[in-house]
Amino acid sequence: MTPEQLEALLVEVAAGRIPPRTAVDRLRQLPFEDLSFARLDHHRTLRQGHPEVVFCEGKTAEQVLAICEHLDAATGGFLGTRATPQVAELLRPRFPSMVWNELARTVHLAATTRPNPSTSTGTILVVSAGTSDLPVAEEAAVVAEAFGHRVDRLVDVGVAGLHRLLAEGDRLREARVVIVVAGMEGALPSVVGGLIGTPVIAVPTSIGYGASFGGLAALLGMLNSCASGVTVVNIDNGFGAAAAASRICRL
Repeated sequence: MTPEQLEALLVEVAAGRIPPRTAVDRLRQLPFEDLSFARLDHHRTLRQGHPEVVFCEGKTAEQVLAICEHLDAATGGFLGTRATPQVAELLRPRFPSMVWNELARTVHLAATTRPNPSTSTGTILVVSAGTSDLPVAEEAAVVAEAFGHRVDRLVDVGVAGLHRLLAEGDRLREARVVIVVAGMEGALPSVVGGLIGTPVIAVPTSIGYGASFGGLAALLGMLNSCASGVTVVNIDNGFGAAAAASRICRL
């Protein structure tokens, strides 16, 4: 349940249009709903500002469908990450308006009551070092958009051709938060962090040759950044970067 839904329900009760017992029935699934294989946190929007997001990896397509059906009933939509084409194929007949982003591996059914992206919280700029980093970068962008933020994308501006990044200085400086996604040696967030004074969230990816150790080299490089104030999330965790950026923007 969203804060707007709860407020509307309380207004209806106060006006006498809905009996208190009916309101109690609608609130019965708070704070969570037990599906035997999952406990859905319907209270999360009230605590954190956005509903629970479905991590599809490791779940069966049928489990994802059941979770999404209950989230839709409670909040009017859902967002799932790390979704497979099989999951998308199972969901689409049930949710014709759902958006399947194959690159980001996300499934998203936007709530009909969701407002347009707010301009008051600024723009989240998602920067990717190389084209191979785009799946993680796009996950971050889709999640940030689903959380109601305005998102800009800047692609293929890695340190192998630094002039490509420097040519976009205005976009970097205008952003409220910058998410920088990079594999290989993970140097790009340090460069961005040295150019601007806004929050920079670094996302290491598992892209690279053998000595990158599946993203560990990029992770360590970002953690050891000489640019002060760069924050680092886990390898390939575009979702986590978007969630952190959203909290910063809502301050």
